[in-house]
Amino acid sequence: QVQLVESGGGLVQPGESLRLSCAASGTIFRIHAMAWYRQAPGKQRELVAAITSGGSTNVVDSVKGRFTISRDNDPNTVYLQMNSLKPEDTAVYYCNLDQRFKQYWGQGTQVTVSS
Repeated sequence: QVQLVESGGGLVQPGESLRLSCAASGTIFRIHAMAWYRQAPGKQRELVAAITSGGSTNVVDSVKGRFTISRDNDPNTVYLQMNSLKPEDTAVYYCNLDQRFKQYWGQGTQVTVSS
């Protein structure tokens, strides 16, 4: 089994920054991908950014240039650096791990951007 724990959400004003963290534990295979999704009220969950175990990254167009996904020395911890936040970035952000045709989800962390 895999457990994902997110942290770092909160309430910020437009233009400010937040960094989300996701710590994965359990049985994690060498080949896997981790990603951040978000779900705003009344909308479907959508991919925000992804990173493979090899370090390749992908960021969706709506946040490109503002959000960055990364890992540190611990390959099982992934970050989402969010800069220049906008009200439309308000959502619950979920960490995802995809390995061997199974997907695992964290409990989500709320990000609210409001003046």
